[in-house]
Amino acid sequence: MNRNSDWMQRDLASLWHPCTQMKDHETLPVIPIRRGKGVWLEDFEGQRYLDIVSSWWVNVFGHANPRINARIKAQLDELEHVILSGFTHQPVIELSERLGRLAPAGLGHCFYADNGSSAIEVALKMSYHYWRNVGKPQKRRFLTITNGYHGETLGALAVGDVALYTDTYRSLLLDVIKVPAPDGFGLPREQWVEQARARFAEMEKALARHADELAAVIVEPLIQCAGGMRMYPPEYLTWLREACDRHGVQLIFDEIAVGFGRTGTLFACEQAGVRPDYLCLSKALTGGYLPLSVVMTTDEIYAAFYDDYETLKAFLHSHSYTGNPLACAAALATLDIFEQDDVIAANRHKAALMGRLAEPLRDHPHVGDVRQTGMVLAIEMVKEKSILTPYDFRERRGLRVFRHAISRGVMLRPLGNVIYWMPPYVISDEELELVAEVTREGLEIATADA
Repeated sequence: MNRNSDWMQRDLASLWHPCTQMKDHETLPVIPIRRGKGVWLEDFEGQRYLDIVSSWWVNVFGHANPRINARIKAQLDELEHVILSGFTHQPVIELSERLGRLAPAGLGHCFYADNGSSAIEVALKMSYHYWRNVGKPQKRRFLTITNGYHGETLGALAVGDVALYTDTYRSLLLDVIKVPAPDGFGLPREQWVEQARARFAEMEKALARHADELAAVIVEPLIQCAGGMRMYPPEYLTWLREACDRHGVQLIFDEIAVGFGRTGTLFACEQAGVRPDYLCLSKALTGGYLPLSVVMTTDEIYAAFYDDYETLKAFLHSHSYTGNPLACAAALATLDIFEQDDVIAANRHKAALMGRLAEPLRDHPHVGDVRQTGMVLAIEMVKEKSILTPYDFRERRGLRVFRHAISRGVMLRPLGNVIYWMPPYVISDEELELVAEVTREGLEIATADA
């Protein structure tokens, strides 16, 4: 028995993995990772895997980054954790101040949680509670767009629309209003705005009809990640901000996956020139090191909760590890790298290369769409290209790509029929070329019997 096999057997005897049909592991070995460096992960037998999905979209500056490591180690010798209710600490204050300077002006208050789903729960509860505090308790519903994903706790699931995650639990979920998503699937980029404009008419109607009962609209700006990396233009967000203001409805941007440079700007909302009422951040916030999330909001909303205790207007929501000092230290180190290395500018070269490498795949007979926004690129496999007929999910074409890529040392992990690249920003040109080569091979294998 090799060292990998020993860890595999012990794993399967004791773990239940997330987002996994465990029976798959009867034929698909779970891969035990011993260490990581840069974009590479290494198992116990020395086999390396290029982490093109940033370990579930969290890693931006590579594994075992020495600058982030050093900041966490220094913090570890000072303070590992302290309750954030009634107490505070240097890293969380400094992080809040820096986020306030980086985010769109006016988002001056940070409320921390420890993962993306929890951040969404915070934003939903805070919006509902805001309207209650200002004397409009009837504004208690939420509006979103189809195919969205905001996490897997019950509140976050309710405002999502990916059937794979929501259908089983539908009877437990809030009654949320949904309108068609504005994505440009299968369309040339120059037609995205026209498509989004047509779809926005449905959003406008829903806002007009339900404004009196709506607390907020929630969307993932520019990219619906778990919904298959579907993309739409920033103009939709500009129109949405204006319409929400006109109808007296708050706006929640879920930038948990798309924040911190994924879309080509530090925050996706910058491209629309708008500020949400709540900005939810997580994942790359700590460079992919430690769980931390934050909901940033405005002075006006903060003030609606600021009163004598007896009024019961306080936002009584908490997590044990809220604002953990080690996670905040990792986040500060991550922000240092963004600032010192001019990462957003450097990424433009990488994003352009990604686009060039993927361009030839458009001509493949079973590729229905190749789309890109910043450092996220998606290739969608289809059964019938001319009418964009999807493959039946039971055929598991993406799994075929995964199996091939792993055999070639690349950790491609398609979303159903959608192959995507979301690399750490430290990836080299040569490594991107390897990813493109393996993607082409995997695509051929996955669609060979179509």
